[in-house]
Amino acid sequence: MIVETEFGDFEILKDHRETFDLLAFTERYVDVAFDRYTYLVGDMSSEKLRIKGFNSDPKSSNGFKRIPDYLSESCNFNCGYYILKRLKKEKTTD
Repeated sequence: MIVETEFGDFEILKDHRETFDLLAFTERYVDVAFDRYTYLVGDMSSEKLRIKGFNSDPKSSNGFKRIPDYLSESCNFNCGYYILKRLKKEKTTD
């Protein structure tokens, strides 16, 4: 599923427990912090949305292959979460 936000378009790769809420995402998104990431993980912890960014380099210490580790080590057991992938803007030719 594709979602359009004021920060760009994202594909929802996973929405465990139907956690994604566009309004909550928009309120928590900080462009200077998250614009550089290809993948974003949002999880609900203590009734609050947390967002963490991951890049597309699988060998990086903050690469997308670390998402399962983040979910198991930093999130509450069986909490709701979602994984978004930023879609690149297509260049238009005039």
